[in-house]
Formats: sequence, structure tokens, C-alpha cells
Amino acid sequence: MKKQAKITFYGGTGSVTGSNFLLEIDGERILVDCGLTQGFKLADDVNWDPFPYDPKAVDILFVTHAHVDHLGRIPKLIKEGFRGKIYSTQPTKELALPMLEDTASILSKNTDLGLDEIYTDENLKLTLSLWRGFAYHENIKITDHLQACFLNAGHILGSAMIEFIFNGKKILFTGDLGNSPSPLLPDTEKVTDVDYLIVESVYGDRNHESRPDRRRFLEKTIEDNYKRKGTLVIPTFSLERSQELLFELNTLVENNRIPMMPIFFDSPLAIRLSEIFKHNKSYLNEMAQKTMSDSDLFLFDFPGLHNTLKAEESKMILDVPNPKIVIAGSGMSTGGRVVHHEKNYLPDPNNTLLLTGYQSVGTPGRLIREGLKKIRITGEDVDVRAHIVTISGYSGHKDSDGLLSFVEDMQDTVKKVFVVMGEPKSSMFLVQKLRDNLGIEAYAPEQGSSVVLDC
Repeated sequence: MKKQAKITFYGGTGSVTGSNFLLEIDGERILVDCGLTQGFKLADDVNWDPFPYDPKAVDILFVTHAHVDHLGRIPKLIKEGFRGKIYSTQPTKELALPMLEDTASILSKNTDLGLDEIYTDENLKLTLSLWRGFAYHENIKITDHLQACFLNAGHILGSAMIEFIFNGKKILFTGDLGNSPSPLLPDTEKVTDVDYLIVESVYGDRNHESRPDRRRFLEKTIEDNYKRKGTLVIPTFSLERSQELLFELNTLVENNRIPMMPIFFDSPLAIRLSEIFKHNKSYLNEMAQKTMSDSDLFLFDFPGLHNTLKAEESKMILDVPNPKIVIAGSGMSTGGRVVHHEKNYLPDPNNTLLLTGYQSVGTPGRLIREGLKKIRITGEDVDVRAHIVTISGYSGHKDSDGLLSFVEDMQDTVKKVFVVMGEPKSSMFLVQKLRDNLGIEAYAPEQGSSVVLDC
């Protein structure tokens, strides 16, 4: 009798966020990711609908990386009875707690939806008790015929692709693939012998600027803002994008490429996460490891940089004379301290808002990027008169050509490719590109659909 595996796409289809896939294989029910669906808010209301599967029946949850759109619903999974094992790389396990605690501190305030009963200290503690961290390439035996391992995705610290091997057939879930080469991380691992591929498509329909170009654009944006004596506000994701941006600014400051001015790192979560980078030095690339000092200064400290942990310190930034730079979360302007800075600085045409990451449909960041001249922030309408600059090269995701190249490496073996985690136009563009350029059988599955794979 022919062996088979079944994949059901419960999240991450037709959308960049909400990664959640169920793999039923060799008698095991395995989840890959359990993330929040994010749009205008940190978490859309759809997140609190019942799971379309029984959490009690899930044996193992594999987590690709520590962004909340890949792990943010784990406390809900726990609340609804999941008591299986949770597997990830060791850095992902370390990053998960502060990421979940930060999510809990925001969402648990919503008692109307009962989120205070989901994001509890008890559920977070139970989550960590079920969690085990692995090294890249460490063999994980699941059954006599099924094994798995984590491969380096190059997206954020500890990010991983998950390779399942069943009866000699390989099924690869990419999670998010890094925009290699990165200033901090090793390149995405090359994979050549996959039978079935589930691949992300955030930038499936467009390409980034080159590395030299993106640094040039950053330098020019800073210089232009300095000449106008304005404030440069940079909304950024607390995990990886913040650290990478600081690394770039460090290089510009040390080489006297930009004028000296105060730079405020106004994200308590990002500051906390940066500490985790310190004792995971081996997961960084060789250049970053060489640059890293053995002292407490580490990579993310340079003249002019001020870490503002306390709320009072954040409020005092407004009193600091221009020109200055403010880096704050969140990356899509859906919450965090950046919304207060945007409220203060967007109305002034001398100021600049720099967008460096993906902006989901409906988020304030997306609306600003698309040219909206008035935006609602903390209950008030705010005029957008500041300069709006977008640099996509700082995205943590591979662009369209990068994704094509990644799949091309496995062209000789791959039987089917399922394109997920992208807006519909991005996913369908990549599907067509894979069909036309590589002659590969590629699909963009619908939410809730299933496929059966011959193994």
C-alpha cells in the first residue's frame, strides 16, 4: 500500500500572516506554526474563532521562528487543550518568551474577547514547559519512518526551514526565507533534493534594491532629514529588523558617513531581544561575530545612540532639539511607541517617516505608504505632511528573484510547490513564475484546503 501524507492549509493562505499548517503523516498530527493573523490591529478578531481542528489531538507543534505571526496563537492552543510537544531551534525558544510576553501585555487588556483568559502567566509557563530547542541539522526522530530537522532560513536569529523525511521522501516548509546576504546572519541554506515544497511569497511579485543601494538610500534619507533640521522616524520590527538597522547605522557613524545627531532606540522589547543575541553569537555570520566585542558594548552601541527603556524617557524625546532619529516599534505602526511619535511628527513637512519593512494590507503603515494624507492615530485624525520614504532592501524576506533562485536549486527533484504566506497577487505571480521559468507544478492553495502527497 502506498504511503501518503496530508497537508491542510489552515492559515497563511491569501495573507502574509497567520501561518498555520497541519501535516498528518504516519499516524502523527503535526502543526507547523500557530501564528496571529495581523491586519489593521496586532491581532485580527478572526484569531479568536475556534481552531478548525482539535488542539488536544495535535501531537507536535513545530515553530519556524519567533515572529508573532508564526507563534502568537500558541497560548490559545494551550487554552484549548494542546499538551503535545513544541519544537524549534534553541534561539527561537529563547526569543519566544519575550515575544509572547509582549503580545500578552497588549492583548490581555481586551477582556471583552476573553483574551485575558488566554494570555495568562500560567499558559505562558505551560507553553515553555512543553518546548524543546534543537540545533540546526540535529536529527529529530518522530516515528520509525519519520524524522525531521531544522535548516537555516536566514530570516531572523534562529529562524528555520523544517524538513520532514518520510520513507525517503522530503517535505520542506520554508517558514520565512531571509533576504540574504544579511549584515548579521548566515545566508539561507541551499536545499537541492526536496520532493514537496511549501514556500513563502511575501515579495513574490517584486524585487528589492541591492545592498549597496539600500545603504546609499538610508544615508541620503538621513542627510536630507538633517539638512531640513527634522526628525526621522523609523517604525521597525523589534526582532531582527531593529538589530540589523542599528548595525547599519553603527557602520555609517563609525565611518563618518552621516552627521552626528541623537539617535533614540525607543523599543523596550527590541532592547530586551538584543540581549539574546549576545549569548547566541554562534548563530550570527562570521563578519558579525568578528565585529562583536567581548565587552558589554556589543554590536548595537555607538556614539549618539540612546536606549529609552522607560516611558518617561520616551516622552522626553519630544523635547530634544532637531535634527534627530527615532527608531521605535511597531514595524507596521499598529501599536507600540512609534504611533505616538507619528502623531507628533507626521504633520511637519520638515520631518521624515522611513518605512523599511513589509506593511500588511489595512495597517496604518500600508495606508501611509500608499499616500493617505490623513490617518487616524490613537483616536485622532493626524495630517501626513512629513516626507515618506520606503526602502524595501531592509526587508527580512527574499524578493521575487531570490525565491525563484531558491526553488531552482531543487528543480530536478521537486514534484509540487505550494506557494503560501503572501497577498494573493504576490502568491499567484510567483506560482506563474515557477511554472513559466522552471516548468514546476506550482499552486497557491486556498484557506482550509488539503492536499494528499504520495510518499
